[in-house]
Amino acid sequence: MNGRLVLVGAPLGNTGDASPRLADALAHADVIAAEDTRRLLRLAKDLGVELNAKIISYFEGNEELRTPDLTAAMVAGQTVALVTDGGMPSVSDPGYRLVRAAIDAGIPVTVAPGPSAVTTALAVSGLPCDRFCFEGFLPRKMAERRAVVGKLATEERTLVFFESTHRISGALRDLAGAFGADREAAVCRELTKTYEEVRRGTLGELAAWAEQNGPRGEITLVVSGFVGSTGRPTDEELLALVAERVASGTSKRDAAAEVASLHGLSRREVYNLVVSSG
Repeated sequence: MNGRLVLVGAPLGNTGDASPRLADALAHADVIAAEDTRRLLRLAKDLGVELNAKIISYFEGNEELRTPDLTAAMVAGQTVALVTDGGMPSVSDPGYRLVRAAIDAGIPVTVAPGPSAVTTALAVSGLPCDRFCFEGFLPRKMAERRAVVGKLATEERTLVFFESTHRISGALRDLAGAFGADREAAVCRELTKTYEEVRRGTLGELAAWAEQNGPRGEITLVVSGFVGSTGRPTDEELLALVAERVASGTSKRDAAAEVASLHGLSRREVYNLVVSSG
């Protein structure tokens, strides 16, 4: 008889958010694949759950290697529980490969649902939640990040991103440049934890705040969607956007091309504007 895969939604930070099903899934699993085995052991201790399963680490760096063995264990009849550091497996966390492998092997996949930073941040942001899209982490490299946010500038749904402490300031600055500094957003930091903080404002305001304060911890960023047409920016606004990119190390020609693409203008038009401005 085949086993099964149980995706376990772990608390984001507050152990009180753990469900009885989470405790039951951990207590009765034959194998537990954990993103961080130390966090798993601490969570089990806090919940008073005795773990009888074989515990293995399963994270981004080894999930491809470990997936075949876990699949084989399920085929042999064992129940595998997958738990990440917090939130739902597969959502910008390890899990997708194992879910896909289980499905392909005809193994039942079920869920012990739990907290999600995506929906938690949406709910507390104060921004529209009826339609949204989750974009995960933005690219690390500035040029790639700007290319991505440029394509999202006219997305009408509320956007949700994960971002790291070290990149949040640059991400907010690039989002303000692409979406407009007056676009409403919310930076949600350390959700459900002792130092939880939700900072709401425009992208311009939040970019300035992040640059000055350097927020720490796990960050979820919520940005309101595009509403209507803003029309062609003024020459001064276009030059300011180009200058911002040049100040970050982009050549004038590439900066002009980025800004032109963002606003649906010809590259020649924006570049000639830059050249004529001196």
